Amino acid sequence: MTHENLLSLVEKYESPLYVYDAEKIISQYNKLQSAFETVNKLKINYACKALSNLSILKLFNSLGAGLDTVSVQEVQLGLKAGFDPSDIIFTPNGVSLGEIEQATELGVQINIDNISILEQFGQKHPEVPVCIRMNPHIMAGGNTKISVGHIDSKFGISIHQLPLIHRVVENTGMRITGVHMHTGSDIYDIDAFLRATEILFNVAMTFKDLEYIDFGSGFKVPYKEGDIETDIVELGEKVSKRFNEFCGEFGRELTLMFEPGKFLVSEAGQFLVQVNVVKQTTSTVFAGVDSGLNHLIRPMFYDAYHQIENISNPLGKKRFYTVVGYICETDTFGANRQISEIKEGDILSFKNAGAYCFSMASNYNSRYRPAEVIFYKGKDYLVRERETIEDLLMRQTNATLELE
Repeated sequence: MTHENLLSLVEKYESPLYVYDAEKIISQYNKLQSAFETVNKLKINYACKALSNLSILKLFNSLGAGLDTVSVQEVQLGLKAGFDPSDIIFTPNGVSLGEIEQATELGVQINIDNISILEQFGQKHPEVPVCIRMNPHIMAGGNTKISVGHIDSKFGISIHQLPLIHRVVENTGMRITGVHMHTGSDIYDIDAFLRATEILFNVAMTFKDLEYIDFGSGFKVPYKEGDIETDIVELGEKVSKRFNEFCGEFGRELTLMFEPGKFLVSEAGQFLVQVNVVKQTTSTVFAGVDSGLNHLIRPMFYDAYHQIENISNPLGKKRFYTVVGYICETDTFGANRQISEIKEGDILSFKNAGAYCFSMASNYNSRYRPAEVIFYKGKDYLVRERETIEDLLMRQTNATLELE
């Protein structure tokens, strides 16, 4: 998308505005497919928690992807988007047996990540095939805030509890058709990831009814020029070779699954905001914009870096700015960034805004959530309208207290 495209979209739909490049999403999906093209059975399940807009889900369904969900609500969204229940895997954490049973009734694949629920579910529903989420106790990324494979993680069942898993399975008579792991986001150490796959292969060998192995995702994308990213080609070559060898050892072809979210949509998204005020203090030049952590919480929540560009003046002289929001909190998008000279009314673009941006947005300070637009081959599609005061009031009852 060109700067002219983006500016015209702000003129048409106002700001703040989320814009997603469908061609980039398709390109990322095809890149991942190509990296594992030597695997006979490959299934890419889009992790819809990254961006759950119904039109985005429909796009992935049309590409032939499956869907990775973490709540029964995401399951319901997937069904509304047209996914077949058999193409949806439910991978929650810390939910009740009741929610897992709701997902079961909807016909999706069930992935269980703790012994307690595994035993309860197996006793009540031994006929329902189940996937088990294992914790390999390996970190393949460097950020502890988004790594979930370490030994003290709340996610998954420890590999050291494998004997207990088998005791539960034997006692209940349940059937295990899949094993799963997810080491966390921002994988850049391929050797560490491969060590984790070996651990999961050892687990897989102990289940005779296995149909698939899910290696999660967490593929790192670049957030700035020269940034480290997961080498998908190298990862694909090494994992594919080892997976094919394992299928030979196992005695039949299994399906290799991944559940990417950020890799597929992060770089496709841009978040466009307008500068409300340029404020000079004794030591800092602030650019205050018409958004805040209510729309893009990742910088404050994860210390995440989003490249910021002044698309109204892309060739202007670079100056140092601290870009902040309009929320009554410290909501800094970027501190002391070199950005082309900013004036009030300019439009700034935050890059890598496709994953975990709108999906983590809120109405804090009673602010409206932005509109969302998909851009594809020169045409824009409004896929979520900007909220209004009616949206804020929709579920409120306006009860009047009878004070004495």
